[in-house]
Amino acid sequence: MTETSERDVKLTCRHVWKVYGPQADGFFTDRDGDVPDPRGLVDRVRESGHIGAACDVSFDVHVGEIFIIMGLSGSGKSTIVRCLSRLVEPTAGEVILDGEDLLRVGKDQLIDIRRHKMGMVFQNFGLLPHLSVLENVAFPLQVQGVDKPTRVARAMEMIELVGLGGRETSYPRQLSGGQQQRVGIARSLAVEPGLWFLDEPFSALDPLIRRQMQDEFMRLQQLLHKTIVFITHDFLEALRLADRIAIMKDGRIVQIGTPAEVVMQPADDYVEEFTQDVPRVKVITAGDIMRPAGNGLDASAAVPAGATLERLMPRFGDGLGAVAVTNDSGTVVGEVTPQAVLAALASEHDEGSAP
Repeated sequence: MTETSERDVKLTCRHVWKVYGPQADGFFTDRDGDVPDPRGLVDRVRESGHIGAACDVSFDVHVGEIFIIMGLSGSGKSTIVRCLSRLVEPTAGEVILDGEDLLRVGKDQLIDIRRHKMGMVFQNFGLLPHLSVLENVAFPLQVQGVDKPTRVARAMEMIELVGLGGRETSYPRQLSGGQQQRVGIARSLAVEPGLWFLDEPFSALDPLIRRQMQDEFMRLQQLLHKTIVFITHDFLEALRLADRIAIMKDGRIVQIGTPAEVVMQPADDYVEEFTQDVPRVKVITAGDIMRPAGNGLDASAAVPAGATLERLMPRFGDGLGAVAVTNDSGTVVGEVTPQAVLAALASEHDEGSAP
C-alpha cells in the first residue's frame, strides 16, 4: 500500500461528536468540544438516554489517499462521513479541509465548498429519472452556473472516463445498476473535486458487478489521484482498495492502520473477529516484509512494494533466492526472500492449527 506518513494532510477530523437527543449541545457547553475524558462522556451520554452516533472521532486523511472507514451496521461510519460534509451537523469538534474549519463557515460558503471542492457518491444512486445520462452528469455544473457548452464538454469527458460513451442520451431506467453507479461517479467527478466521499457505493450491486466497479474505481484513482474517504462494511472490499483503514464500533474508532497492520496486529477482539477469515497472502505485501536489497538481484523479475504475497510467491518457483522490490518510480528499494514469506505466514498457520 502507498506510504502516507510523508503526504500533506488534506482533511482532519478532530474530536468530532454527533449526539442525538434533546439539548445535546449541553454536554459540550463548557468544554467547547474539547473533551478530556471521552470515555466518561460516552457513559454520561448513554445514561442520559441520548445516542452517541459518533464519539470523539479523530483522524487525518492525506492528499491522494484512499482512507476507508468500516464497521458493522450502526457503528457510526455513515454518520461520520456525513459530519465531514455537514450533511449532518456535528455536535462538537473540528473538520478541517485545506486548513479551514468547515464547522465554522457560513451556509453560503459551505454550499460553495460542496459545489466546488467535494464529490459525493452514495449507495442509492440518486439519479434524476427525467434527465438523460448527459444531463445527470452535467447537473452539478448547471447548478454552479457553468455555461452550457462548457458543462456539456466536461460531462462528455466524464462519461467517456467511466466507460459509458454512447449512452449519454439514455435515461436511468434504461441502464443496469452498474451503469447507473457509473453515472453517479461521473456526476460527482464533473466538478473536479479535491475530496471525494463514497458511502457504500457498490453495496447494492451484484457480486460480479461489484467486483467490476471496484476495478473501475481503482483505474480511475490511478488516473485522477483523488483524496478519498470511502465507507464500507465489507472487509475484503476494504483490503482491495484502502491505503489505510479505520475500524469503528459503537461510534468510536478502535483502530487505524494499513490493511496489513489491521490484519496482523488487531487492536482488540472486535478487530480480530473482523479479520479472522482473511487469508494473509491477500493482505501482506512485499513492502511489508522486504529487507535491504543485496547485490546481483534480477531487476527484470522485480515486483512493486504493493504486490501481495499471493502475487509474489509464484516468482520463487523460478528458483530465485530473492525477489527485488521496487517503489512507484521503478527503483529497487529492497528484496524479499522465501524465508521472509514463510515467517510472515507462520503465525496464520499456527493460529489455524491451534485446538
